[in-house]
Amino acid sequence: MLELLNYRVGLNLASKEATARIKINRLLEAAGWRFFDGENGPANIVLEPNVKISLRDLNALGDDLEKSKDGFVDFLLLDGHGKPLVVLEAKSEEKNPLSAKEQARKYARSQNARFVILSNGNIHYLWDLEQGNPVVISKFPTPTEIGNHYAFAPDVDRLTGEQVGLDYIALTQMPSYPQEAGWKVEAERPLFIEENKLKFLRPYQQRAIQRVQEDAAKGSTRFLFEMATGTGKTLTSAALIKLFLKTGNAKRVLFLVDRLELEVQADKAFKAYLKNDFTSVIYKEQRDDWRKADIVVTTVQSLLFNDKFRRLFAATDFDLVISDEAHRSIGGNARAVFEYFIGYKLGLTATPKDYLKQPSSGTSERDPRETERRMMLDTYKAFGCTTGEPTYRYSLIDGVKDGFLINPYVVDARTGVTTQLLSDQGFVATTTDDDGSELEEAFAGRDFEKKFFAEATNLAFCKTLLQHGLRDPISREFGKTLAFAVSQNHAAKIVQILNELADQLWPERYKSDFAMQVTSHVSDAQKMTVKFANNNLGGNSDFVENYRTSKARICVTVGMMTTGYDAPDILNLALMRPIFSPSDFVQIKGRGTRKHNFVEEMFNPAQKAALGEVKKTAFRLFDFFANCEYFEESFDYDEEVKLPASPTMPLSTGVDDRKRLANVTGGLGTYEHFDPDDVVSQIETQIGKDGMRIDRELFGKFEDAVRADATLSDLVAAQNWEAATRHVIEEIFDKPNEFYTLEKLRRAVGVDRRISVRELVEKAFGFIPGFKSKAELIEDEFQKFLTDQQPEEADRIREMRYFFEAYIRDGRVRAKIDAGHFADLNVNPGFSTRDLKDVPAAWRKRIPEYIKDYVSLNPFL
Repeated sequence: MLELLNYRVGLNLASKEATARIKINRLLEAAGWRFFDGENGPANIVLEPNVKISLRDLNALGDDLEKSKDGFVDFLLLDGHGKPLVVLEAKSEEKNPLSAKEQARKYARSQNARFVILSNGNIHYLWDLEQGNPVVISKFPTPTEIGNHYAFAPDVDRLTGEQVGLDYIALTQMPSYPQEAGWKVEAERPLFIEENKLKFLRPYQQRAIQRVQEDAAKGSTRFLFEMATGTGKTLTSAALIKLFLKTGNAKRVLFLVDRLELEVQADKAFKAYLKNDFTSVIYKEQRDDWRKADIVVTTVQSLLFNDKFRRLFAATDFDLVISDEAHRSIGGNARAVFEYFIGYKLGLTATPKDYLKQPSSGTSERDPRETERRMMLDTYKAFGCTTGEPTYRYSLIDGVKDGFLINPYVVDARTGVTTQLLSDQGFVATTTDDDGSELEEAFAGRDFEKKFFAEATNLAFCKTLLQHGLRDPISREFGKTLAFAVSQNHAAKIVQILNELADQLWPERYKSDFAMQVTSHVSDAQKMTVKFANNNLGGNSDFVENYRTSKARICVTVGMMTTGYDAPDILNLALMRPIFSPSDFVQIKGRGTRKHNFVEEMFNPAQKAALGEVKKTAFRLFDFFANCEYFEESFDYDEEVKLPASPTMPLSTGVDDRKRLANVTGGLGTYEHFDPDDVVSQIETQIGKDGMRIDRELFGKFEDAVRADATLSDLVAAQNWEAATRHVIEEIFDKPNEFYTLEKLRRAVGVDRRISVRELVEKAFGFIPGFKSKAELIEDEFQKFLTDQQPEEADRIREMRYFFEAYIRDGRVRAKIDAGHFADLNVNPGFSTRDLKDVPAAWRKRIPEYIKDYVSLNPFL
């Protein structure tokens, strides 16, 4: 049939129009649409209303699939009664299908067709004109699947009219809680909440749900939450599930995860939050009774196996599909599961889109960074976020600022060996072969435990971790820890070393279960992750009676416990490998950011009451391969993705890590280093509320937003700064999605002073290269002062400069000077009476007067 269709239409494969036509024809045929009458039924594709395609029609089109004598060519796909059902607007390969959006909408309405498909043969969008925006699809829908859309009839008024308070979940857990005595007495309220395990939404979680209601009112059916690890995506999901089930907008919900341990974790949470009103099951445990449940939790992989989702489920079985860790659980073939079901779709992700890079020409599809980029780009499109902005975003910086999350205390420890591995030259190893020839090779950070082996270095890692790691605040034993190794074999080595050291430190206490390997090669590894979170891996610790914590203290993994793993009592993270993916780094770092009250693990009420609250206020991130420095200083967040680097490339410190090591003669292949190794450099840094640069990069999108604003661009071009400033304040600040504020953006760019709206606009449009610090601004002002006032006391310029800065910077100094209380400066630590006396007498008055007249103090307040 295709041979007939392609006759005189597009056999010139070099033609982009012909190539797109062939692809679209095949997609239509694969989906069960028919160009000609046949044994499967009459043709259900026409070029014009009630006109079937003929060879003459095809010949008339020539090589340009878009043009005909009457204008653009649209396919009409018909229902079983021959009535228009779908308009298919076909574009050539080099054109964005969305460019035909309005043309297709107009044509579809003229034909009374509800659906539109926009395609260039490679990218396809399905648009239900009654349900919001076009959404990306991986294949064309079948006639039956299109028919299923009519069964989806949301009640938007009920959905948007439902009031979601902070106690939305608590009211399901205990509807009578407001009348309970334990709640009414404010002093008893915290204990009442803890004993009944009541869950209250945080304001940002409530706001996320309200954003869904607002977007649904506009016709949206797909939503995406980008929320930092530890901000309660599962609790937020539970509230949304209740919202949709209670208002009748879903009769059943499918919750998709990509790992077995997350399956158990989610089901347990939904039962704890919603069991009084709704039932939750894990599909594999209730294969025969899942229809009786309101919430079905399963892994994407189990539904993909043998196309189970098509064989066992109808497309209308779930009206709300939630994809946890959406960038992973709808990637690749898993996308088909997500697209199959008709209804509302919600994606959850902790991975910021801003870490993605655009691919440079010639980028190999094997590049893992390109895979990551495409996966995340698809994630945003899949959930209707074609602009690249999620439905709601709550970052790590927001969580730390609001007091819900913790930034790490970074321990950057480098041994003699890793210092060389991380250098520009790498670790240069030299040896001789049997005939006396000298062999030499340079090894880099990414070669560790792959081509370069050093047992003493692994020992140094483990000793440093055990010596400086945080202890459990109640039992005083070593705090629960996740260590990330290079490979399965490396993980086994680390576990062995840690257990040997534990025997020396705590004889007869652990018996080889102090550290455990949790990788895919270990049987029951998934169950081990759950047990570690539940504090019974290896049994329970017996350091303190009536205190529940895991006997195993350290889990050594490679990648199993990076995403979605919820163990808030983790006190230490150890990066015993280099990391090159920013999303991987963010996910791993996120394992420690949650807060925790350790008293919750006490069984004895008297002991619990005596202890009060013992909160987790910090966690340590042991970085043995300069990962933090890499993402803070060296990683180029704006660089286009290039081909993968040479395997001998070092993770450089302070220089471009994409430079290859110099070629060396010979080649050792692998090398084992036997010399002793110790930590030679250890720098400890508490990350402040402004976060790491990898966290602050989230706010780079503000510049994209202002540059995309046409009105603002015109105002800037005319250099009407007053109007431009007013426009930003009125039209961009404090709007849904981001709620941009000056303070948020100041933290984002890491400036130590106030910045003005005008400065933000000037930076975004390239009028200034960056934001100057307080010291730089003061220096600029002082140079203006010297030029304008030209003081003759050249030998006192340094003293005058010190006074000039102190008056601007220090409000206490300024107040004392203005009030004439010079003696009070005697007790001022920064600028004393002696410092003032060093300033020439005339300038003690003139400098403050100059500053009041010519220097704006607002940036320094």
